[in-house]
Amino acid sequence: MEKLLYGVAYYDEYMPFDRLYEDIRMMQAAGINVVRIGESTWSTMEPQPGVFDTSHLTRVIEAMQAAGISVILGTPTYAIPSWLARAYPEILAVTEKGKELYGRRQNMDITHPAYLFHAERIIRKMMETCAHYANVIGVQLDNETKAYGTSGPNVQQGFVRYLKKKFNNDTDALNKAFGLDYWSNRIDAWEDVPDVRGTINGSFSAEFRRYLRHVAADFLMWQRRIVEPYLREDQFITHNTDLSWAGYSYGLNGEVDVFEDAKATTVLGVDIYHPSRSGLTGMEIAFGGDLTRSAGKGNYLVLETEAQGFPEWMPYEGQLRLQAFSHLAGGAEMVEYWHWHSTHNSFETYWKGLLSQDFGENETYRAAKGIGKEFRELRPHLLGLRKTNRTAILVSNTALTAIDAFPISGYSDPSFRYNDVLMRIYRVLYENNVECDFLFPQNAAERMGDYDLVIIPALYAAPDELLCQICHYAEQGGHVFITYRSGFSDENNRVWPDTQPHRLREICGITYQHFTTPEDVGLQSADTTLEGNAQQFMELLNPCADTETLIRYTHPAYSRYPAATRHSCGKGCATYLGCQPDPAMLSWIIRDTCRNAGVLNSTNTFPIIERGGTNAQGKRILYIFNYSGKAQVAHCPSGMRDLINGCLSAETIPVDPWNFVILEEVL
Repeated sequence: MEKLLYGVAYYDEYMPFDRLYEDIRMMQAAGINVVRIGESTWSTMEPQPGVFDTSHLTRVIEAMQAAGISVILGTPTYAIPSWLARAYPEILAVTEKGKELYGRRQNMDITHPAYLFHAERIIRKMMETCAHYANVIGVQLDNETKAYGTSGPNVQQGFVRYLKKKFNNDTDALNKAFGLDYWSNRIDAWEDVPDVRGTINGSFSAEFRRYLRHVAADFLMWQRRIVEPYLREDQFITHNTDLSWAGYSYGLNGEVDVFEDAKATTVLGVDIYHPSRSGLTGMEIAFGGDLTRSAGKGNYLVLETEAQGFPEWMPYEGQLRLQAFSHLAGGAEMVEYWHWHSTHNSFETYWKGLLSQDFGENETYRAAKGIGKEFRELRPHLLGLRKTNRTAILVSNTALTAIDAFPISGYSDPSFRYNDVLMRIYRVLYENNVECDFLFPQNAAERMGDYDLVIIPALYAAPDELLCQICHYAEQGGHVFITYRSGFSDENNRVWPDTQPHRLREICGITYQHFTTPEDVGLQSADTTLEGNAQQFMELLNPCADTETLIRYTHPAYSRYPAATRHSCGKGCATYLGCQPDPAMLSWIIRDTCRNAGVLNSTNTFPIIERGGTNAQGKRILYIFNYSGKAQVAHCPSGMRDLINGCLSAETIPVDPWNFVILEEVL
C-alpha cells in the first residue's frame, strides 16, 4: 500500500434519496480515501435473469474517482435475488434445521450448479463494467464466506466423493478410522453412506464439518479464478474472513479454515467487531489482527469494524480514535467502517454507521475527521509495520470441531469449548504485553522453530505427525506450553489406545489415566504465593521423577496429583497444564512460563498495552495504549520520539484515559 486506507462500506442504492455528492463532500472532509461497494447488490445489478444494470456502481466509481477516493469492488454473491430462488428453489440450502426459506442472506447452497452458473455470470458482468477504472484498487471475494451448513443431496454426494478420495476408495479404512462398527453404523458400499445430519458418530460429523470448510475455501478460489483475468497488476484480491461470534468477534471460526481461505487472496482481510465503552479492552482487535496477519502471512485489511454499531457499542469520547490506531498496531493497512450511513429499514436498521439516519455531522463523524487527518500525517511512519514476535499459539480447526463433538466438561455442560480455552490464554498474553503470532497445522513444521515459546491449547485431535513436530521442537531447544485435553485423539477423533497424553508424554514427563470435572477443588502454586481453584476440567497427572510440580491440587482426594508441571526434554522444556484454573492462577503459570522462555519483557500490564514492530523505514514503532477511563503512567524504552507531540520519550510517560502515544526509534 502507498497510503493508509481509511474507509467505509458505501451503499448508494440503500439511500432514501440521492445524496452521493454530499456524501463525497463529507467523506473528503473526514479523510475517507476508500469505499467498498457492490457486495450486497445482486438484485439491483440483475433485477431479472439476464437483465443487467451496473450503472449504480459505475456512477459511484466515477464520482469517487473525480474526488480522489479509491474503490474496492465486492462480488455480490452472498445474497441471491428473489427470482433466482423462484427459478431454482433447490438453490436454497438444506441444513440441519431443514430447508431454508428466502429472505436472509447466505441461505443458499454454494455448491449448486445453477447458483454457480448465475454467480459467475454476475461476477463477470461486474468485472467487465467496473474493474477497469483507475481508482478501483481491489476486489473483495464474496462476504464472510462459509458453507452456511448446506447439507442437501448434492452436498452429500460431494461429501461421498471426498471420502472416497481420502480413504482411497476403501470403505474398510473409513470404518476403522471413524469407528463405524459402533451401533451398526458400518458402511460397506459407498451408496450406503447415510445423510450425515443424522449421525451420532463424532468422527463422521467432524469430517463433514472439515469438508464444509474445504467447500468454502474452494468457493473463494473459484471466485479468484474468475476475477483475476480482469485485474491489473496493481489491483489486489481480498476477502473479509470473520471470527467466531459471542455477541462480538471472539476466537477461531470453526466454519472456515482461515489459513486455506487466505490462499485465494493477495492480501487477506478481516471483519472485527468488539465490545466498547467500559468493555473496550482492545483484546478482540488484537486477536483478530494477529490471527489474520499470521494466516495471510503479512499485513492485512480491516474490511469491517464498528463506528457506532449496536446501541451498546456506541463509543465513549476518544474510543473511535483508540480503536482505529489499535488496528494499525496489529499490522492493518486499512480501517474500514461498516458502514457510512445508517439504514432506514430492514434487518440492520440499528447497526449504525458513521452517520446516523439523519445524515448530519455527529460526534462519531467528527472523531473520524480527526482520525483521517492523523492517518495522512503519520502515514510515512506507520505504513508497512512488520512484526517479529517470539511467541506463537498453535490453533486447530480440527481440535475445535472435535471438542464441539466431545465437550470438555462433558455433555452436561457443553458451553465451555475450544475458544474459551484459547481466548483465556490469549487474554493473559495480551494483558502482559507478550505479542504473539499464530501457527496452523499446515505450517507448524516450517514455522515452529522461529519462536522461543509455542503455546498449544486443547489440541484434542491431531495427527501423530503434528505431535512429533511438537516434540521435535521442544527437544531442539524450544519451550512449549501445552494444556489439558491435548494429544488425546488422532485427526479422526479416534482416541489413541495408549497412556495419555499420546506422544506428548515423552516431552511433558507426565501420564494420566483419569480425568474428571472439579468439585470444590483448590489449587496452590508451588511457591505458595497464590491459591485458586480448578474449573471445568481436571486431569490426574502422574509425573516422572524429574518432573517439576508448578501447581498442585489441594483437595484431599486429589492432593497427590500435580495440576501443572514442567519437564526438561533435550535442549528445551515443556510446561503442561492439567486443568482449567481460575483467571488469577492461569495468569500466574503463563507469566511463569513466559519468564522461563525469556519472552516476558515488558513492565507494563493492562490497561497499558504495548503493540509494535518495525516500519518501512526500518525504525522500531511502539504503540502504548490506555484501555481505561483513568489516566495511567506507562514505562517507556529510551531512545524513542513521540510521533504525536514530537518530544523524546522519558522513562515514564502519562497516558490520558482512552488515549495512546506512538513512539518511533531515533536512529
